[in-house]
Amino acid sequence: MSTPQSPLHLARRRAVQAVAATGAATLLLVGCGSSGSSDKASSDKGSPSAGTTAGASTAAGSPAAPAAGDKRTVKDATGTAVEIPAEPKRIVTLTQEDLDAVLALGLKPAGITNGQGLNEPPAYLKDKVQGVPVVGNLLQPVMDKVIAAKPDLILAGDMQDQQVLKQLREITPATLVTMAPTDDWKLSFRGIGNALNKLEQANKVIADYDAKAVKAGGELGANKGAAVSIVRWNPTGPSWMEKKQFASGVALDMGLTRPKAQDKDGNAHTPALSLEKINEIDGDWLFLSTLTDDGKAALKDVQSKPAYQELGAVKNNHTVTVDGSVWSTRGGPLAADVVIGDIGKALAAK
Repeated sequence: MSTPQSPLHLARRRAVQAVAATGAATLLLVGCGSSGSSDKASSDKGSPSAGTTAGASTAAGSPAAPAAGDKRTVKDATGTAVEIPAEPKRIVTLTQEDLDAVLALGLKPAGITNGQGLNEPPAYLKDKVQGVPVVGNLLQPVMDKVIAAKPDLILAGDMQDQQVLKQLREITPATLVTMAPTDDWKLSFRGIGNALNKLEQANKVIADYDAKAVKAGGELGANKGAAVSIVRWNPTGPSWMEKKQFASGVALDMGLTRPKAQDKDGNAHTPALSLEKINEIDGDWLFLSTLTDDGKAALKDVQSKPAYQELGAVKNNHTVTVDGSVWSTRGGPLAADVVIGDIGKALAAK
């Protein structure tokens, strides 16, 4: 979930899921070889979905680092085979999820885009990208700025604009769509890890996250297993996040639950609800976020209304304001760490 979604945008996104899902498994490694060589398809050992453990400095199990100019071929999230450098040096990220992944793997990009709903990098990553050129807004790259970054690999998130992809591939053919509509953040992250020749490291990052989520969930005392409502307030009203959406998944990994009205599979969010349906956002705890000033104004306005004040979470003083540019995204390991921290700080204190 890379950009604020109107109901029309959400409908279009869901309409492409059936097509995109066929190529959504991950960025699959299909070949290795030096630049200009004729690559042959590898076995399933090279595929993240098959459990490969190719490390940060190894290729196909070899202890030797790839030579300068070596290439690898991966399939991106659309199933397109793309030849990329074996060890990319100048990576441009077009979404904060791609940026999150690159930073979590210990790399610094050569160019980034602004955060979701922002005109600057996302706050939770800002200190890690000091001095890195901004090449545009989320999924809206300025081509001259991308060229100036001299990328040898572009991570294009869930870019669906074929004209923009064509322009990016003219800058470098090594341009990867890293997310499909049905991918969760762990699958996308493993795919990016594979593309960066750091799959083993990516698997460790996820294992560490899983352990941290379980540990944090076990430290919530009386709130262990509580039903948490995760809501983004839009100018037209609230939308609650479905169970497989990023922040929802983190909450579930911590052993928390979702309110009955929100116990629905899916990795997006509902259309904005009317005031008459505001009870759908209630829960033991209510985590509220916004992405725009208009959203903040709409939330402030409704907080004085009886329908909002009658919510159980509001009566119990169990409402928590969180960063929408973290909680409303497709997510990554560093964002997941923020969500765990936000939940722990709120629930463990009660």
